[in-house]
Amino acid sequence: MLTLDSFEEASEVVKKVAIETKLMYSAYLSEKCSNRVYLKPENMQLTGAYKLRGAYYKASTLSEKEREAGVITASAGNHAQGVAYAAKEFNMKAVIVMPTTTPLIKVNRTKSYGAEVLLYGDVYDDAYKKALELAEKEGYTFIHPFDDEAVATGQGTIAMEIFKELPLVDYILVPIGGGGLATGVSTLAKLLNPKIRVIGVEPEGAACMKASLEAGKVISLKSVNTIADGTAVKTPGSKIFPYIKENIDEIITVPDEDLIVAFLDMVENHKMIVENSGLLSVAALNQLKIKDKKVVCVLSGGNMDVITMSSVVQQGLIMRDRIFTVSVLLPDKPGELSRVADTIAKQNGNVIKLEHNQFVSTNRNAAVELRITLEAFGSEHKNQILNALEKEKYRPKIVRTVI
Repeated sequence: MLTLDSFEEASEVVKKVAIETKLMYSAYLSEKCSNRVYLKPENMQLTGAYKLRGAYYKASTLSEKEREAGVITASAGNHAQGVAYAAKEFNMKAVIVMPTTTPLIKVNRTKSYGAEVLLYGDVYDDAYKKALELAEKEGYTFIHPFDDEAVATGQGTIAMEIFKELPLVDYILVPIGGGGLATGVSTLAKLLNPKIRVIGVEPEGAACMKASLEAGKVISLKSVNTIADGTAVKTPGSKIFPYIKENIDEIITVPDEDLIVAFLDMVENHKMIVENSGLLSVAALNQLKIKDKKVVCVLSGGNMDVITMSSVVQQGLIMRDRIFTVSVLLPDKPGELSRVADTIAKQNGNVIKLEHNQFVSTNRNAAVELRITLEAFGSEHKNQILNALEKEKYRPKIVRTVI
């Protein structure tokens, strides 16, 4: 059972390795949603995510015999590093089964903590089955990423720290994948203050917990599709499901587009890298129908590879009309390109890329196409540039932006 005593014990144990991530007040988000918004930056944790808490507490509960035998888990990211780090601290052997598609940087980080990494299968489910087989064959203790009461208790230490800093918190928003983090945080929060509201947040393309709560039992989604890979879970935990039913007040689902915008906001306004799953709580602020409340958003992790980061930034700029591509038609004669450039320059537009197509028409004297990718300050500035091109009779048309 997840009791106040077990949470207090876990808090003392977890202090040995976890950073007590201090709440950060966000003036930007507070103004945006008319509440007092605080961020709980678990992206700044030692392994880059909250998973270290649950893995370390679980390891602390193992017997000497279990520690001697070693531990095993399956994970493509944050949980893998948490278990590997915990095993190192307790001087245990750790085997981590990761899908073959796991980015090399995550594999190397896990190995850097001393764990043995086995790459198996194309998806998490394959790795999970292999880990269970090895656990039975070799006698390892399997540490589940979320469906384990001890793991959930360790994750709940986040709520202990929140109440320590902000005793009168009104709302806590917490990401949900399989449900371990939400179980720990919501259960302890309700024990400390039954009136608090805890909201779970899932990606629209992987809302397994919302579907299960609506069905009244744990169900599996046929497929998941989201950029929030850390919460791309088909089936929530069955052991922790009763705690979610009792302690989570509401589930909000967030489209991927909102996560992209939230990433850009976090980088520009808070100078922090937060992975897509970790941004679910921030993206959900737009859907809150409350005002003047103290709201804490748990940023669950910040492990994102550079290629994904680059893609998200580019898409965010496009969605915010900070980058756009316009097609204009002009006669194929000297000076026309200069005229277009001058028109854009007068509106303070910044040209990123030009594509000149002389074969858009069989009559080149009548028209050639110029595609211009531009940087703007936002939608208002974009429209200002388009209006200026329209006045010069260039008939601008917005086309799909490819950077």
